[in-house]
Amino acid sequence: MHNGSPYRYLSVSNAMKAVLLLLSISSTALADDAALLACRGIADASARLACYDALVVTTGEDKARQIETSQREQFGLGRPPGTTAVEAIESHIPGHFEGWGPGTSIRLANGQVWQVNDGSSGTNYVENPKVRVRHGVFSAYYLEIEGTNRSPRVTRLQ
Repeated sequence: MHNGSPYRYLSVSNAMKAVLLLLSISSTALADDAALLACRGIADASARLACYDALVVTTGEDKARQIETSQREQFGLGRPPGTTAVEAIESHIPGHFEGWGPGTSIRLANGQVWQVNDGSSGTNYVENPKVRVRHGVFSAYYLEIEGTNRSPRVTRLQ
């Protein structure tokens, strides 16, 4: 190392730790850029290494799970351009369900509220029926309700 090197104060063991840390982090599992930049800006080598060690590193599987969870939570509220779509979600209607009519709002166990928007109606006296909301063509969503072969078109309210 020549005298002007920024690494002249970095010991061999700290350098090895830094190399091992960098090798253990894949490009798909990097913490967010802001946290990395904050660590990089620390002048003291030990403090900088401690900052890097404290970063939470997520695996590709963790990120995929987070994305899928987010997509399911946002299902029916539109999707950001360039994202893959969840085609359906499954839940149930808690309690006694008697059916639907035009404009009926239906709250699912997952907290989502869907409103019938196709003018259809149906009678279905059941307890806690399982439901599946599926994405159709032209941004349409259909509510499949256990115990009936009819699927009203719905719009998500919340």
